[in-house]
Amino acid sequence: MKDFAGTPGTFTGLVLRVSQCLFAAGSIASVVTAAGFFRYTAFCYLIASMGLQVFWSFALAWLDSYALVKKKIIHNPILVSLFVIGDWVTATLSLSAAASSAGIAVLFYRDLGVCHGDCLKYQMSISLAFMSWVTIKTSALIMLWILFTG
Repeated sequence: MKDFAGTPGTFTGLVLRVSQCLFAAGSIASVVTAAGFFRYTAFCYLIASMGLQVFWSFALAWLDSYALVKKKIIHNPILVSLFVIGDWVTATLSLSAAASSAGIAVLFYRDLGVCHGDCLKYQMSISLAFMSWVTIKTSALIMLWILFTG
């Protein structure tokens, strides 16, 4: 397996995982501060999806930092296969949660015109969720590349 940017156990891999975790945590924090978010299934799904994203990214960030301290790059095919599956599952869930929440936000803001001050929090949460998805998608593509070139 090749050693390139984003590989588990490298500094760029750690940066990807930490950014995924921070964007997802920011998305959760933003939507939770909006009053009445629990009335909308899309925002509850966003919180659940981003919660899974935080857990997954934090666990892999910890693994990356451990590998950095030990100066080892993780190229175990079984672990990389697990990373591929986990990344693609969380990427799919993150994208679907962000897109469904964005649909509700557009409905509130543009179509119904009933935005009661919480729309900015919803929009911020959705933006952070999409940024988390971009980083997890990047990581998922890197993991898939590592799996097939190894």
